[in-house]
Amino acid sequence: MSLKSSANWEKVSYLNPKGLRLTGLLYSSRKKGDVLIVCHGFTGSKEGGGRALEMAEELGKRGYATLLFDFSGNGESEGDFADISLTGQINDLKSSVDFCLGLGFERIIVSGRSFGGTTALCYGGADRRVAGVCTWAAPSEPFDLFNPRRGQPLVEKGGLVPLTGEQGTVYLRESFFTDLRQHDVYGQAALLAPRPLLVVHGSSDSVVPPWNARAIYDAAGEPKEIRIVEGADHRFTGRHLEAWDALFNWLGEHFPQTST
Repeated sequence: MSLKSSANWEKVSYLNPKGLRLTGLLYSSRKKGDVLIVCHGFTGSKEGGGRALEMAEELGKRGYATLLFDFSGNGESEGDFADISLTGQINDLKSSVDFCLGLGFERIIVSGRSFGGTTALCYGGADRRVAGVCTWAAPSEPFDLFNPRRGQPLVEKGGLVPLTGEQGTVYLRESFFTDLRQHDVYGQAALLAPRPLLVVHGSSDSVVPPWNARAIYDAAGEPKEIRIVEGADHRFTGRHLEAWDALFNWLGEHFPQTST
C-alpha cells in the first residue's frame, strides 16, 4: 500500500526519554478527538507488513485517528535493537502518548500486538491518560516466554545473548531478561479498570498460547472482553479481519464517534 493513496497520512517524529528519535505514521483528518496508538510486535515495525496501514485507513472511515510508530531500535526509529527492553518500550509509548496529546488529541486508546500488546497493557495500567487498551496475542508472562529461547552470551558478539524465535535469531543484552522480571503484567492489567480492556487471541497460536489471553482477562477488572479467533495463529494469518472486527466493535461500544 502506498501512503500516497490518502492525504490523511503524515510522517512524524519525536524524541523518547533517551533522546532517540522515534518515527511514526499518523493517519488523521483532524488533530482532535480520539486517537488509537498501535504498538508493533517483537522485531516488527509500524507498517505491520501493510496490514497496520490498511487497518488505520479503515479506522479513519469510522472517525478514529491512528498513530503507528516504531519502537527505538526498530524500523525507522533511532537506537540499537540489542538495547531493547520492556521498560524502554513502555517509555517509548509514553513519548507517543505525550506527542499525541501535544497535537491536540483528547482521548488516547492503546493497542498492541504480541510483545507490543504486553507493552500497551503495562503502560496503560499505570497511566490514567490512557482511556482503554486492546491486546492482540500478548504474552502475559514474557520472561517465561523468552528465557527458554535464549542461548549463552557470545564473545564474538560482544557478550550479546542470542534469542531464537519464529523470525530467526536476534541478539540482545542480558539486561533484556533481567528487566522482564521487574514487570507484573497481571498487576498492571488489574490497574486498568474501570477503563475498558479488549483481549484478542488466536486459538491456534503456537508462539503465545491462548492461556495467556485468558490469564490477562482473569486478572483485569470490568469492563473487559475477550475474543478468541478460532483457527487463528500468532499472526492471525488469513483471519486478521476477524481481529479487526473485534477491535472495531469494541471501539464503537466504548468510544463511539458522533461523526466521521
